[in-house]
Amino acid sequence: MTTFNLNRRKLLAGAAATLAAPAIISRSALASSGELNFVGWSGYDYAPVKAAFEAASGIKLNIKDLPDQDTMFAEAKLSLQTGAIDMIEPTLDRLPAWVENGLIKGWDTAMLSPGNYLSGVPGGTAGDAGEVAGVRYFVPSVWGTEAMTYKEGEHDGTYGKIGLANLFDPANAGKVTLRAHSSLAAMGRVLDAQGKLPMPWLDGYKSEENMVKLWDIALAEASKVKSNVVQFWGGENEAQAAFRANGATIGLTWDSTGYNLRKEGYKYIAPAEGAFAWSQGFFLMNNVKNSEQAHAFAKWVSSPEGAALWATMFSANPVANGAVDKMSAEVKDFYNASFPGDSLSKLWWWPAQSAWFLKKRGEYADKWKAA
Repeated sequence: MTTFNLNRRKLLAGAAATLAAPAIISRSALASSGELNFVGWSGYDYAPVKAAFEAASGIKLNIKDLPDQDTMFAEAKLSLQTGAIDMIEPTLDRLPAWVENGLIKGWDTAMLSPGNYLSGVPGGTAGDAGEVAGVRYFVPSVWGTEAMTYKEGEHDGTYGKIGLANLFDPANAGKVTLRAHSSLAAMGRVLDAQGKLPMPWLDGYKSEENMVKLWDIALAEASKVKSNVVQFWGGENEAQAAFRANGATIGLTWDSTGYNLRKEGYKYIAPAEGAFAWSQGFFLMNNVKNSEQAHAFAKWVSSPEGAALWATMFSANPVANGAVDKMSAEVKDFYNASFPGDSLSKLWWWPAQSAWFLKKRGEYADKWKAA
């Protein structure tokens, strides 16, 4: 992902324009009628993107928001019977499980604009992880990170000093908020860096036998400092509440959490070990009813205007060429401050996770929360 990281740094450094109203895209380039049933993430204001897309396309966008990917997966299974969903927005690492369960079908790339995507954006290039057996199941919509949100004055947030290990420091008892499964991965990465694992942490994604060996160790070590955890979070609203209402002063959260809390005395910074990174995008349901409209929406989000609005909504990174120039200087400054020095070169992209892995990961997350 080096090329994309460098492109992102250059684009952010050069972007000074504030987010403008989206240019009207010719309706001849999009479906011009009908509706689209879309499922996305809870905790975000969809009003600007809904209004802009409907104005540009003439398509009515129906949005249902869900808090996490497990709920999306369950809803998608139900939709195979009801036909209630046309397209949905999980992350790229989940793709194998969706394909294995027959939930989604391939996109018709002739109806999209693949050349719109930034060079190196995960899931945006022919032959990359967005394809399975040569079929394009995933088109990117936004990408972002999971890193350290902390209260200024209570923790040393100097880049290179604050890290994943701080989450498990007994000095932070009763101060930490975590997502269950990603915090176990964080523990695994810490132990890996310390040379305390029998094999590299990434090997746990290759077989169930490897996973059990490594995640047993991570769970045991994390459980020793369970008293650190004031709240586990599962979605954006819960993460913000952990800091605002439940006493957390440090945590491993999405970048959107750090951005949304930035005016309340909190900062967001890449950990010394490298931030977790995710690529989010669109899946087309296997029994899609409004296929033309779904392709029109995916194409619109790959435009500079659409990508800028979508990324602004998530307080994350756009996927289209020219999109950063349409984002606000405040967002640009936030990301430059959050990812100083060599932090972008140290991003840790979530590996692909098959159905067997997700099942086991959920079991470990439940054990961790119950420890």
